[in-house]
Amino acid sequence: MAKIKKQAPSPQTQEEALTMAKATQRPRQSKEQTKLIALGIEKGIDQYKKQQKAKAREKDKQRKKQQHQTATESAEQNPAKFEIRYRTPWLPWALLLFTWAGIGLYILGLGLGG
Repeated sequence: MAKIKKQAPSPQTQEEALTMAKATQRPRQSKEQTKLIALGIEKGIDQYKKQQKAKAREKDKQRKKQQHQTATESAEQNPAKFEIRYRTPWLPWALLLFTWAGIGLYILGLGLGG
């Protein structure tokens, strides 16, 4: 089993926790008690941040899953409209017909006159 390293709270979190602990400090409260309260607040802030990160990851997974699902559905509903159309151009056929007509008239003109 892999051991999970506990990360120390960031200095900013420690500072916020100490500020909150001092703000809620009672009269005649020792510095040690204030530090313990600050540690508890640090743990709370750290836990809250972890929960928010987990929620954000889960939302991101759901969003990606939904995007993939909608993309798949749209691909199924609207298949790619690649139709191959072979359009026969009229110009080559017209030239071919005129050429045959010309050859036919030439042969007829030579055969009759010749």
